[in-house]
Amino acid sequence: RRSFSADEVADRYGEPSAEYERLEADNWLSVPLVVNERWFVKVIADQHSLVHGVLTRGRNIGAFSSGTEGFFEHFSTPVEMAQHELTSTRAMHELGVNAPEPKEAFEHDGLGVLVLEYLPEFRTLDELPEAEIAALAPVLFDSLSRMHEAQLAHGDLRAENVLVAPDGDGELSLYFIDATRVQAIEDARAYDLACALASLSPHVDARAAVDAALEHYSTEELLAAREFLDFVNLRPDHDFEAALVKGEIERAAS
Repeated sequence: RRSFSADEVADRYGEPSAEYERLEADNWLSVPLVVNERWFVKVIADQHSLVHGVLTRGRNIGAFSSGTEGFFEHFSTPVEMAQHELTSTRAMHELGVNAPEPKEAFEHDGLGVLVLEYLPEFRTLDELPEAEIAALAPVLFDSLSRMHEAQLAHGDLRAENVLVAPDGDGELSLYFIDATRVQAIEDARAYDLACALASLSPHVDARAAVDAALEHYSTEELLAAREFLDFVNLRPDHDFEAALVKGEIERAAS
Protein backbone atom coordinates (compact mmCIF):
# COMPACT_ATOMS: atom_id res chain seq x y z
CA ARG A 1 0.00 0.00 0.00
CA ARG A 2 2.97 2.32 0.46
CA SER A 3 3.83 1.98 -3.23
CA PHE A 4 0.21 2.70 -4.18
CA SER A 5 0.30 5.87 -2.08
CA ALA A 6 3.63 6.93 -3.59
CA ASP A 7 2.27 6.30 -7.09
CA GLU A 8 -0.81 8.38 -6.26
CA VAL A 9 1.35 11.30 -5.08
CA ALA A 10 3.49 11.14 -8.22
CA ASP A 11 0.38 11.02 -10.40
CA ARG A 12 -1.20 14.01 -8.63
CA TYR A 13 1.91 16.08 -9.33
CA GLY A 14 2.38 14.98 -12.93
CA GLU A 15 5.33 12.67 -12.36
CA PRO A 16 5.51 9.65 -14.71
CA SER A 17 6.63 7.26 -11.97
CA ALA A 18 7.38 7.11 -8.26
CA GLU A 19 10.54 6.10 -6.47
CA TYR A 20 10.19 6.04 -2.73
CA GLU A 21 12.30 5.40 0.32
CA ARG A 22 10.97 4.64 3.76
CA LEU A 23 12.54 6.84 6.41
CA GLU A 24 13.93 5.15 9.49
CA ALA A 25 12.20 6.94 12.34
CA ASP A 26 10.77 6.17 15.77
CA ASN A 27 7.25 6.83 14.55
CA TRP A 28 4.26 4.76 15.62
CA LEU A 29 1.71 7.06 13.99
CA SER A 30 2.54 6.83 10.28
CA VAL A 31 4.84 5.36 7.67
CA PRO A 32 7.12 8.23 6.56
CA LEU A 33 8.39 8.16 2.98
CA VAL A 34 10.46 10.30 0.65
CA VAL A 35 8.96 10.22 -2.85
CA ASN A 36 11.10 11.13 -5.88
CA GLU A 37 13.32 13.19 -3.55
CA ARG A 38 10.69 15.93 -3.88
CA TRP A 39 8.15 15.21 -1.15
CA PHE A 40 7.92 14.01 2.41
CA VAL A 41 4.87 11.72 2.46
CA LYS A 42 3.25 10.31 5.58
CA VAL A 43 0.99 7.31 5.06
CA ILE A 44 -1.47 6.81 7.91
CA ALA A 45 -3.53 3.63 8.30
CA ASP A 46 -6.29 2.54 10.66
CA GLN A 47 -3.79 0.92 13.02
CA HIS A 48 -1.96 4.24 13.35
CA SER A 49 -5.22 5.91 14.37
CA LEU A 50 -5.78 3.18 16.98
CA VAL A 51 -2.26 3.64 18.35
CA HIS A 52 -2.85 7.39 18.44
CA GLY A 53 -5.92 6.78 20.60
CA VAL A 54 -3.93 4.66 23.05
CA LEU A 55 -1.11 7.21 23.23
CA THR A 56 -3.58 10.07 23.66
CA ARG A 57 -5.22 8.37 26.63
CA GLY A 58 -1.83 7.65 28.19
CA ARG A 59 -0.62 11.21 27.70
CA ASN A 60 -3.80 12.63 29.20
CA ILE A 61 -3.34 10.40 32.26
CA GLY A 62 0.23 11.68 32.50
CA ALA A 63 -0.94 15.29 32.24
CA PHE A 64 -3.43 14.63 35.04
CA SER A 65 -0.59 13.28 37.19
CA SER A 66 1.16 16.64 36.66
CA GLY A 67 -1.82 18.43 38.18
CA THR A 68 -3.68 19.49 35.03
CA GLU A 69 -6.57 18.28 32.94
CA GLY A 70 -5.61 16.22 29.90
CA PHE A 71 -5.14 18.43 26.85
CA PHE A 72 -4.34 15.96 24.06
CA GLU A 73 -7.04 15.25 21.45
CA HIS A 74 -7.65 12.12 19.41
CA PHE A 75 -8.47 11.77 15.70
CA SER A 76 -11.03 9.17 14.68
CA THR A 77 -9.74 8.44 11.15
CA PRO A 78 -6.40 8.37 9.31
CA VAL A 79 -7.39 11.21 6.99
CA GLU A 80 -8.29 13.39 10.01
CA MET A 81 -4.76 12.86 11.31
CA ALA A 82 -3.30 13.89 7.95
CA GLN A 83 -5.58 16.91 7.63
CA HIS A 84 -4.75 18.14 11.12
CA GLU A 85 -1.02 17.99 10.51
CA LEU A 86 -1.51 19.87 7.23
CA THR A 87 -3.46 22.58 9.08
CA SER A 88 -0.86 22.79 11.87
CA THR A 89 2.00 23.04 9.39
CA ARG A 90 0.21 25.79 7.48
CA ALA A 91 -0.35 27.70 10.72
CA MET A 92 3.38 27.51 11.52
CA HIS A 93 4.21 28.74 8.03
CA GLU A 94 1.88 31.71 8.41
CA LEU A 95 3.71 32.67 11.61
CA GLY A 96 7.09 32.52 9.89
CA VAL A 97 8.08 29.41 11.86
CA ASN A 98 10.09 27.06 9.68
CA ALA A 99 8.35 23.85 8.68
CA PRO A 100 8.40 21.85 5.45
CA GLU A 101 6.07 23.57 2.99
CA PRO A 102 2.62 21.96 3.30
CA LYS A 103 1.20 20.63 0.04
CA GLU A 104 -1.98 18.65 0.70
CA ALA A 105 -3.70 15.91 2.66
CA PHE A 106 -6.05 13.40 1.08
CA GLU A 107 -7.58 9.96 1.48
CA HIS A 108 -6.42 7.11 -0.76
CA ASP A 109 -7.60 3.52 -0.49
CA GLY A 110 -8.65 4.06 3.13
CA LEU A 111 -5.32 5.66 4.05
CA GLY A 112 -4.63 9.21 5.15
CA VAL A 113 -1.84 10.73 3.07
CA LEU A 114 0.02 13.92 3.95
CA VAL A 115 2.35 15.59 1.44
CA LEU A 116 5.03 18.11 2.46
CA GLU A 117 8.04 19.51 0.67
CA TYR A 118 11.22 17.47 0.95
CA LEU A 119 14.22 19.01 2.71
CA PRO A 120 17.44 17.83 1.04
CA GLU A 121 20.34 16.99 3.34
CA PHE A 122 18.16 17.12 6.44
CA ARG A 123 19.19 15.71 9.80
CA THR A 124 17.27 15.41 13.03
CA LEU A 125 18.37 17.67 15.86
CA ASP A 126 19.94 14.85 17.86
CA GLU A 127 22.15 13.86 14.91
CA LEU A 128 24.10 17.13 15.08
CA PRO A 129 27.36 17.65 16.99
CA GLU A 130 26.78 19.09 20.44
CA ALA A 131 28.31 22.45 19.51
CA GLU A 132 25.82 22.88 16.67
CA ILE A 133 22.91 21.87 18.91
CA ALA A 134 24.01 24.46 21.48
CA ALA A 135 24.19 27.15 18.79
CA LEU A 136 20.68 26.30 17.56
CA ALA A 137 19.06 26.07 21.02
CA PRO A 138 18.06 29.77 21.15
CA VAL A 139 16.59 29.43 17.64
CA LEU A 140 14.45 26.52 18.80
CA PHE A 141 13.06 28.53 21.73
CA ASP A 142 12.52 31.57 19.50
CA SER A 143 10.42 29.50 17.08
CA LEU A 144 8.52 27.83 19.90
CA SER A 145 7.78 31.13 21.62
CA ARG A 146 6.38 32.60 18.40
CA MET A 147 3.99 29.66 18.18
CA HIS A 148 2.99 30.11 21.80
CA GLU A 149 2.42 33.85 21.45
CA ALA A 150 -0.01 33.02 18.63
CA GLN A 151 -1.89 30.58 20.92
CA LEU A 152 -0.50 27.51 19.15
CA ALA A 153 1.28 24.57 20.73
CA HIS A 154 3.26 21.73 19.19
CA GLY A 155 2.24 18.94 21.56
CA ASP A 156 4.91 16.40 20.53
CA LEU A 157 8.21 18.25 20.57
CA ARG A 158 11.22 15.94 20.62
CA ALA A 159 14.54 15.79 18.82
CA GLU A 160 13.19 13.60 15.99
CA ASN A 161 10.49 16.20 15.30
CA VAL A 162 13.01 19.01 14.81
CA LEU A 163 14.76 18.79 11.45
CA VAL A 164 17.88 20.73 10.54
CA ALA A 165 18.60 21.51 6.89
CA PRO A 166 20.34 24.21 4.84
CA ASP A 167 18.12 27.13 3.88
CA GLY A 168 18.28 28.97 0.56
CA ASP A 169 21.49 30.71 1.65
CA GLY A 170 23.13 27.50 2.82
CA GLU A 171 22.71 28.34 6.51
CA LEU A 172 21.44 25.66 8.88
CA SER A 173 17.80 26.20 9.84
CA LEU A 174 15.40 24.41 12.17
CA TYR A 175 12.13 22.98 10.87
CA PHE A 176 9.31 21.70 13.09
CA ILE A 177 7.30 18.64 12.05
CA ASP A 178 4.65 16.34 13.55
CA ALA A 179 2.61 18.84 15.56
CA THR A 180 -0.36 17.23 17.31
CA ARG A 181 -3.74 18.51 18.49
CA VAL A 182 -4.01 20.01 21.97
CA GLN A 183 -6.44 22.04 24.07
CA ALA A 184 -5.79 24.08 27.26
CA ILE A 185 -3.14 26.18 25.59
CA GLU A 186 -1.47 27.43 28.80
CA ASP A 187 -0.78 23.90 30.03
CA ALA A 188 0.18 22.74 26.54
CA ARG A 189 2.74 25.55 26.24
CA ALA A 190 4.31 24.56 29.56
CA TYR A 191 4.41 20.96 28.34
CA ASP A 192 6.06 22.06 25.06
CA LEU A 193 8.69 23.96 27.00
CA ALA A 194 9.39 20.93 29.20
CA CYS A 195 9.75 18.77 26.07
CA ALA A 196 12.15 21.27 24.51
CA LEU A 197 14.34 21.23 27.62
CA ALA A 198 14.18 17.43 27.68
CA SER A 199 15.25 17.28 24.03
CA LEU A 200 18.20 19.63 24.47
CA SER A 201 19.62 18.76 27.88
CA PRO A 202 21.14 15.37 26.91
CA HIS A 203 23.23 17.16 24.26
CA VAL A 204 24.03 20.46 25.96
CA ASP A 205 24.20 20.69 29.72
CA ALA A 206 21.04 21.52 31.64
CA ARG A 207 22.21 25.03 32.51
CA ALA A 208 22.86 25.90 28.86
CA ALA A 209 19.41 24.59 27.89
CA VAL A 210 17.68 26.62 30.61
CA ASP A 211 19.69 29.74 29.80
CA ALA A 212 18.69 29.43 26.13
CA ALA A 213 15.04 29.13 27.16
CA LEU A 214 15.34 32.24 29.34
CA GLU A 215 16.11 34.30 26.24
CA HIS A 216 12.45 33.86 25.23
CA TYR A 217 10.56 32.70 28.34
CA SER A 218 10.10 34.10 31.84
CA THR A 219 11.13 32.28 34.99
CA GLU A 220 7.41 31.86 35.78
CA GLU A 221 6.94 30.03 32.48
CA LEU A 222 9.93 27.82 33.21
CA LEU A 223 8.54 27.02 36.65
CA ALA A 224 5.29 25.96 34.99
CA ALA A 225 7.29 23.74 32.63
CA ARG A 226 9.09 22.20 35.61
CA GLU A 227 5.80 20.61 36.71
CA PHE A 228 5.74 18.53 33.51
CA LEU A 229 9.34 17.29 33.54
CA ASP A 230 8.63 14.06 35.44
CA PHE A 231 5.77 13.25 33.07
CA VAL A 232 7.94 13.94 30.02
CA ASN A 233 10.69 11.78 31.49
CA LEU A 234 8.31 8.80 31.52
CA ARG A 235 7.98 8.93 27.76
CA PRO A 236 10.17 6.34 25.98
CA ASP A 237 11.20 8.92 23.37
CA HIS A 238 12.79 11.24 25.97
CA ASP A 239 15.85 10.32 28.03
CA PHE A 240 17.25 13.08 30.21
CA GLU A 241 18.12 13.95 33.81
CA ALA A 242 14.95 15.64 35.02
CA ALA A 243 16.44 16.48 38.42
CA LEU A 244 19.27 18.45 36.80
CA VAL A 245 16.87 20.46 34.65
CA LYS A 246 14.63 21.15 37.65
CA GLY A 247 17.64 22.32 39.63
CA GLU A 248 18.67 24.75 36.90
CA ILE A 249 15.14 26.14 36.65
CA GLU A 250 15.06 26.65 40.42
CA ARG A 251 18.48 28.33 40.26
CA ALA A 252 17.21 30.72 37.60
CA ALA A 253 14.09 31.51 39.62
CA SER A 254 15.92 32.14 42.90
